[in-house]
Amino acid sequence: MQVRAVTPGRLESIIGVRRTERFEAAAASARELLARRVVLNVNSTAAGGGVAELLQTLLAYARGVGIDTRWVVVQGSPAFFAITKRIHNHLYGSPGDLGPLGPAEHDEYETVLHANAVELGALIRPGDVVLLHDPQTAGLAPALHAAGVSVVWRCHVGLDRASEHSDRAWEFLRPYLGDVDAFVFTRDEFAPPWVPRDRLFVIAPSIDPFSAKNAAMSSADVLDTLRYVGLLNGGGPQPAVSFARRDGSPGRINRHVDILQTGPCPPANVPLVIQVSRWDTMKDMRGVMLGFAECHDRLDAAHLVLAGPSVHGVADDPDAGRVLDECIAVWRTLPHTVRVRIHLACVPMADADEAAAIVNALQRHASVVVQKSLAEGFGLTVAEAMWKGRPVVGSAVGGIVDQIVSGETGWLIDDPNDLAAFGAALARLLSNPDEAERMGEQGRRRATELFLGDRHLEQWAQVFAHLG
Repeated sequence: MQVRAVTPGRLESIIGVRRTERFEAAAASARELLARRVVLNVNSTAAGGGVAELLQTLLAYARGVGIDTRWVVVQGSPAFFAITKRIHNHLYGSPGDLGPLGPAEHDEYETVLHANAVELGALIRPGDVVLLHDPQTAGLAPALHAAGVSVVWRCHVGLDRASEHSDRAWEFLRPYLGDVDAFVFTRDEFAPPWVPRDRLFVIAPSIDPFSAKNAAMSSADVLDTLRYVGLLNGGGPQPAVSFARRDGSPGRINRHVDILQTGPCPPANVPLVIQVSRWDTMKDMRGVMLGFAECHDRLDAAHLVLAGPSVHGVADDPDAGRVLDECIAVWRTLPHTVRVRIHLACVPMADADEAAAIVNALQRHASVVVQKSLAEGFGLTVAEAMWKGRPVVGSAVGGIVDQIVSGETGWLIDDPNDLAAFGAALARLLSNPDEAERMGEQGRRRATELFLGDRHLEQWAQVFAHLG
């Protein structure tokens, strides 16, 4: 993957001089430590998920401070990705497809990753650093360790309390991770007890305030974009809205969103509740829809938009089509008076930056942003919404609890399955616009303080120092 270097100095206008100086000092130390060494990131998809977005940001800023960091994507068979999705679901405490994780699955997993390890061998030298992301890459660790590189396994998913399903996933993964030099988890609770504490680091993800997903947009550009792509009523010509691509070139929005709805798109002047996420069981799009339906009579004229990537646009997620189909089936059972206010949207992924710009406009127009996950590693959409000054209703699971301060930047739902509590939180925010605005302002301050790239890269510098 090609990533353009970005000078971190552009963050100074947001984080201030003192914080910029601290970051520059950490960057200089890391640059000296990593001199003549490559830092190679390996994950399983180039677009369509939080890890891919995160890598775009981190690599751009790391390259901007002079660290030679690169990114490759593993290639796998449908069977391989079915196995890793099973592990992914188990790490979130879900039974997933109830499929096996026995000798045959180990054989398929190892065969695919052996072929990838051979190709990676041409890109690395002894002394380099390889950052492996998530279960899809864990099986590369033994071969890379044997090649003389420092190996870091970065796990973005997890469960606050172990379950029989998560134990099963860790049993599958553990044999591959014995020689890993450092482990990085989003939360301390996600790490299994066998991970050595002297090799464990906890790093929360971050957002880039200048990316196509998060850059400032005027109200007029937001409306023009959403009308053109089909997410708001009114239509119109292609908007003269530009966004900065990852390579620095300007882009324009050309494509339309595929949307399932009864009747017209939401009017621009009604409150909009949105959840943007993968079509993944753990994101509970179905539960968001049912929760909205149960309390729709208390939400005035509000509409709900559930938006996810085109199911053909995320290579490592074989379950996306099934989850979307399940949502559509539930949507069709709703009364017409409810269904007319609920819209299911698939954002085209042919151009990842264009997709990000569409999501940016949707989040900025929302009255309330939701992340009602059943389990969550971090949930970048929460930090994104907070950065845009939107109040967030989220489940009290995983990294969401590290972002939302309930009652201050939004509301946390203790039980993700408590649809009555979910509906009450929506109703309170939609009926109290002053409170919603106050929470949005406090959320932006919190996102600025905790979830921008300078803090994130400073913590990675500590990992590199540990590697020596």
